[in-house]
Amino acid sequence: MAKKKKTVAATLPTAPKVAVVLTDKDKKTMSSIMTLANGVNEAAGRKREPSVDIPSRTLSNVKYNASKRILEMGNSTNRRQLFNLTQAKSYMQTLLVANGCKGLIDAGKTTSIRGLYYAVKHTIEGTKEETFNEQVECDPIIEDVEVLLSSLREELHLFAKKKGDMVGQLVLQDSGSTIDCSQMGSGGYGIPSIVEPEIIKFVRCKAKFVLHVEKDTVWQRFNEDRFWEKHNCILTHGGGQPTRGVRRLLYRLNNELKLPVYCVLDNDPWGYYIYSVIKQGSINLAFESKRMAVPEAKYIGLRSIDYDRCNLSESVIIRLNENDRKRAKQIKQYPWFEKKKAWQKEIDKMLENDFKLEVEALIQKGISYVTEEYVPLRLQEQDWLD
Repeated sequence: MAKKKKTVAATLPTAPKVAVVLTDKDKKTMSSIMTLANGVNEAAGRKREPSVDIPSRTLSNVKYNASKRILEMGNSTNRRQLFNLTQAKSYMQTLLVANGCKGLIDAGKTTSIRGLYYAVKHTIEGTKEETFNEQVECDPIIEDVEVLLSSLREELHLFAKKKGDMVGQLVLQDSGSTIDCSQMGSGGYGIPSIVEPEIIKFVRCKAKFVLHVEKDTVWQRFNEDRFWEKHNCILTHGGGQPTRGVRRLLYRLNNELKLPVYCVLDNDPWGYYIYSVIKQGSINLAFESKRMAVPEAKYIGLRSIDYDRCNLSESVIIRLNENDRKRAKQIKQYPWFEKKKAWQKEIDKMLENDFKLEVEALIQKGISYVTEEYVPLRLQEQDWLD
């Protein structure tokens, strides 16, 4: 009879062979993890039930700070207890993820959120119970640990899939390698998931502003036409909904280099939402708006009035569906749009039109109309929504 294979827990490196020099952020994050661990030990020592209070990441616990113009998390928390049968597993998962991140920091290594999932996934000894069944079960726990420790995912040494590119008048250092973003050819510089100052250092910048476009297809047109060279700017895209790395980079370009950020997005509820996330932050990550949101970002297109203003034909319109209408009405009621007449008029016009437009629709006016006429004119006339 074949021997039964013993199930062992996957582990992250915890005993590096060479000394790892922790950054100030590493030390701060490690301190938060140790405070969490000490709280568990202290509760056990006093024969009290171990628990953690995790700030609630729900709409009801998110508020719009009108003076800062960003979303912020409120003070509501959810208690997660070890001896509560409905919470015991999520409590254990929270500590497993925190311990996995400690191992990464100890070793001076990073891994993907997928990698961490496999590192903390195992069968609990003496049972058939898995610590995590699927990654979708692990991802929200990672976000819980972020908000619990008041740390960015990147500060926990975790990264996600790269999505987004950049080209333009900027020289930077990425992990010690000097990169001139004006010499990146047709592909551009791939914006990594971790863009913190310890990894990405700005060396020299000649750009006057940042132009962020929604999709890589539109970005390719701007890059091929060398818009960034003609207009002395930095050109970025987020592949649709921008990742945290892209948003964090836009924040740094605006906050550290004082570059205005202009957005060219589709004329639909999802384009409006992307702008909202870039400008005010997202509900799910409200606890990090102060390090991601760009309140000064401007929306320069596509606009609901562009169908008539650019004399487009009916063939480019895309009719709104019920989900589009519902989403538009929700966005219209966002506190940061609700009192802005220009935005109310914009959304009302789209609903009145009963159709949406993609930026690519402008190609009907010419292959380079968007780069040679549309955007330059919007910038020249300061014709944007704020």
